[in-house]
Amino acid sequence: MTKVPDHIARMIRVDQAGEFGATRIYAGQLAVMGDRGPHSAEIAGMAEQEAGHRAKFDALMARRSVRPTALQPFWDRAGFALGAVTALIGPEAAMACTAAVETEIDDHYSRQLDQLQDSGEDPELAAMIEEFREDEREHRDAALAAGAERAPAYPLLSGVIRLGCRAAIRISERV
Repeated sequence: MTKVPDHIARMIRVDQAGEFGATRIYAGQLAVMGDRGPHSAEIAGMAEQEAGHRAKFDALMARRSVRPTALQPFWDRAGFALGAVTALIGPEAAMACTAAVETEIDDHYSRQLDQLQDSGEDPELAAMIEEFREDEREHRDAALAAGAERAPAYPLLSGVIRLGCRAAIRISERV
């Protein structure tokens, strides 16, 4: 088996960590909202898609012997807490969280896709990222349509979550 180039291993590692974190955010939101809260069905559907993304990245990691981030236990708790806290603020705050996270993931996946397409490297990973990016864009658009921008202190909430996502991406690429 050939060794996966370091930059590709970093992409796979951070993307798997992000999909894992997304499943934990939605789990936290659903733990607070239950299955009858506003947007619960929509959140459950998004969570199911994220779980599918994660499963595909888990399989890719196993096939290519890429280690997960050492911070996975932290992202487990942090993601769940973020989801629970935003749901406690209210349904619009939960949607604001989704919109913020998915905006950052769209940007992140777009940068990765540009890099892979420019180099012609790893068409399998490029296809996965392109497919998942479209799902993430749909999640963002659905969250905005569901009232994300009506959340209390939306610009601040969105900005803090987006900043946290950017930091998590940088850290998970390496740790």
